[in-house]
Amino acid sequence: MEIITISDLRANITQILKEIYLGKVIHITSREKIIAKIVPPDNIVENAKKKLAEISKTAKLNDIISPVDESWEVLSI
Repeated sequence: MEIITISDLRANITQILKEIYLGKVIHITSREKIIAKIVPPDNIVENAKKKLAEISKTAKLNDIISPVDESWEVLSI
């Protein structure tokens, strides 16, 4: 979340709209009071693809069906 004045919004509208499209949330102030909040559009498919791309960078694919060779210790209550 970023807070900017309405005059900054007017001066930099193109760049700010690009940042909002990429996911940034902007609060607009006038006379030190928040008067508006601009949020990115709901693009569920595109957001899901971005999240999956991020996860795939660190994900490890293994056989999840075969038994594991580790023994686990069970705690009794």
